Amino acid sequence: MKGLFKRIRFVVAGLIGSVIAAFAGDGAGFIDGPNGKLSYVLQLPRGFDTARDRCPMVIVMHGVMSHKSVPPMPRIARKLARKGYAVLRFDFNSQGKSEGDIMKCTIPSEIADARAVLEYARSLPFVTKVALLGHSQGGVVAGMLAGELSREGLAPDALVLMAPGAVLKDYALEGKFLGVECDPVNPPEYVDVYWYRFSREYILSAQTLPIYEESAFYKGPVCITHGTEDIIVPVSYSDRYKEVYGDSCEYTVIPREDHIFSRRPRKGDSVVIDFLRRNL
Repeated sequence: MKGLFKRIRFVVAGLIGSVIAAFAGDGAGFIDGPNGKLSYVLQLPRGFDTARDRCPMVIVMHGVMSHKSVPPMPRIARKLARKGYAVLRFDFNSQGKSEGDIMKCTIPSEIADARAVLEYARSLPFVTKVALLGHSQGGVVAGMLAGELSREGLAPDALVLMAPGAVLKDYALEGKFLGVECDPVNPPEYVDVYWYRFSREYILSAQTLPIYEESAFYKGPVCITHGTEDIIVPVSYSDRYKEVYGDSCEYTVIPREDHIFSRRPRKGDSVVIDFLRRNL
């Protein structure tokens, strides 16, 4: 019961955060994605002139059952903009304000979304370099996309994974999603978990994802942060990412921190900002 209470507290925190932490940023709009229009918010450094100035960009990717204005995405975006980075955070298809069908939303479809956003970012004349930053499931997407792009000679300049949710594959294989269970061999058309819907297509495709194998193709600088009290994604999944990336990875485990980095936010944010300062 204690574990279930903590999960419910995490969900409630996300809902509250989506109301109190969202803000407009410097610009908002839609990008044409492969699964419909993708809603985004662009934040720029103070006084930045897109016609005259140049800076690196960080593309921020949210986790499952979430969207671009749920913590920790707005907070880290705001701090990065203050440090001189352009930040583009967006909603994956069928989530937040983006178009799409939740029944067709899978990790591969989100990777395709992220690729479209990256291509858009690279087309902006004021952008010098691009880093991918993903939280939870967004971390899985960011890592796998970085691997795909590396095989094509198009690798991003840096990669940040915050509590990357590689556990999603095991959830799918076991048929267990935050206390809701299903037959993993023959899953139903969908599984409802709180306000979110995991489709049969999502579950079956997640079972065969080459998460670490694909991510390993990326050889650039990597930063991973994870909290010891993350009950959604155990730290062991980031331990394996560290093994995959080897010496190119800076790995920080934060004592007493939770999944959404709400207990010691300054610590996690400073790790990310310092890494990007040195590598972007």
